[in-house]
Formats: sequence, structure tokens, C-alpha cells
Amino acid sequence: MDFLIEITLLVILAVILLKIYHRAKRSAMAPLKNRRYISSQDITKNMTLYTNSKTHVEVDPKTLAFKKPTGNPLVLMMAWLMAKQKHLKKYAQIYTEMGFDVMVVHITPWQLLWPVKGTQVVAAETLRFLENNKSYEPIVMHGFSVGAYQLGEIMLQMSRDMDRYGSILDRFVCQVWDSAADITEIPVGVPKSIFPKNERMQSALRNYTLYHMKTFHNQATIHYMRSSQMFHSTLLKAPALFFVSDNDPIGPPSSNQAVRDNWERADIKCTFKRWERSQHAAHYMKHRDEYLETLFHHLDVCGVLEAIGVPKRAKL
Repeated sequence: MDFLIEITLLVILAVILLKIYHRAKRSAMAPLKNRRYISSQDITKNMTLYTNSKTHVEVDPKTLAFKKPTGNPLVLMMAWLMAKQKHLKKYAQIYTEMGFDVMVVHITPWQLLWPVKGTQVVAAETLRFLENNKSYEPIVMHGFSVGAYQLGEIMLQMSRDMDRYGSILDRFVCQVWDSAADITEIPVGVPKSIFPKNERMQSALRNYTLYHMKTFHNQATIHYMRSSQMFHSTLLKAPALFFVSDNDPIGPPSSNQAVRDNWERADIKCTFKRWERSQHAAHYMKHRDEYLETLFHHLDVCGVLEAIGVPKRAKL
């Protein structure tokens, strides 16, 4: 009887999450109203292109190759869970104003919970896009929160055929990690992302996430562990900038410091920007001037601004 009650509660919770996701997706994917400086175009259901051009990009649906390259450099932006378009637009606009195209990769809670049919499919799509749009160079990686896990899935697929994918890594010139979250924070991060203002629902979903990771170890948790190991060892050797805050329980400084230590042992140059108080995946909103100053300095030191013909900004 207790088992039946547990299953019933889980089914009800799943239905609630599905309804919330569809409602959030409709809001997140609504067309941008102000297209004077930036426009968006869905390339797949999990990939959205932001650009400063109003021209519609023709895409081969099988290869994801652009029929006519834009000629711009690229930012590959790994979004946080349940990110809204109005927030992603603010980050994308930092780059589109410099002439970058920004490809945002976003995943759903369901895709995170079931990696084989979810995040790994998105990883394959991302690789297909990068492989078949070779004109995108240089590339800047800018990831948030669960985006660290998603990059781990991408690199795992790369590692199985480095002869094929190795040249993609050479096109990345720097990386930025904002509130990067490790697998240990999944039970904390998923509930807060879906129910940011409802502690009761956070608690219920946290319990389910722990149950899910324990019960579906082979279907889910083992993939989280492999991705985390890949992210810590990393194939991407470009200089890295970390944004963290002491009051962030989802992407705490401790787990980001562990990544930094591993990367520095691999001779990857790392920079740490740490605030005492801020907000997960929203440091730019809380500390705009410091965020931009640190970001542009990182881009400048990595030679990105010079490579794309953008003069160093004297004032942000």
C-alpha cells in the first residue's frame, strides 16, 4: 500500500512538473518584441540563435549547417535550467553588440532527468552544429549552472572520436563559467530552478530528485558522474573565467574551486571572480559593472577583442 501511495505521488508530481515546464517554455520562447539590436531564431527545440541581424538564417534540418554563413564569430552559451528568454537576451546582447552570433543551448528538466534520451541527444545536436558550421571561429564558451554538466556530455561524445572532433576544440579561444553546478548540487538546483518561490514544492521535488538519482542510477546518475569527471578533466584547454558567490548553494565556490584546481594542474589559466553576496546565474544583474569589467578584461587578455576587431573599452 505504501508503495502504491509513493508511486501515485510521483505521478502527480510528474504531471505538475510537465504543466509548469510547458507554461514556462511558452513564455521563454515567445518572440522578442524589440528587435532593434537583437533578434532570435530557433534552430532546434533546444538551440536558439541570437544575432544583431534581422536576416532569417536558412538551416539544413539534417546537418544544422547554415546555407549562408553569417561571417561572425560565435559564443556558445549553455543556459541554466528553466532560463527565460528575457534573461538570456541580456547576456546574449553583451556579445551581439560586439558582432558575435550567440547560440544558446537550453535543456529541460525532463531531459536532465533522462540523459540518454534527453541531454545526450542535445549534446549530439550541438556537436553536429559545430562540426557543420566551420566558419564559426573564434568561439567563446559562456556557460551557466547546469550548462557545465551539458558541456561534459558534449565532451564525452567528442572524446569517442577525437580525429573527427578535435579541430572543433581548436576553435575555442576562451571560456566563461557563471555559477557552474556539479552533480552534487542537482537535488538543490533542480527544485530551486523550477519552484524558485515555493519552498514546499522545492522540498517535494528535492526528495523526488534524490529518489530518482538513487533508483535510476544506471539510467541517470552514472551519466551525471561521467559528465562531471569529464568537466573536471576537460578537453577544452582555453583560459577560463569563473563567476561565483559565497551565498550560492547551487554553484558554490567550493565546487568551482575544485574544478579550478584540476584545470590549473592541467596548465589551464583560470581567473576567479567571487562575491560575498549575489544570485545564482544572475551575477550580471546584481553586479553589472564589475561583471562586465571582469568579462571584457578576460576577453581582452585572451586576445578575443583584437581577433574580432573590437577596440578595448575604456569605459563600460
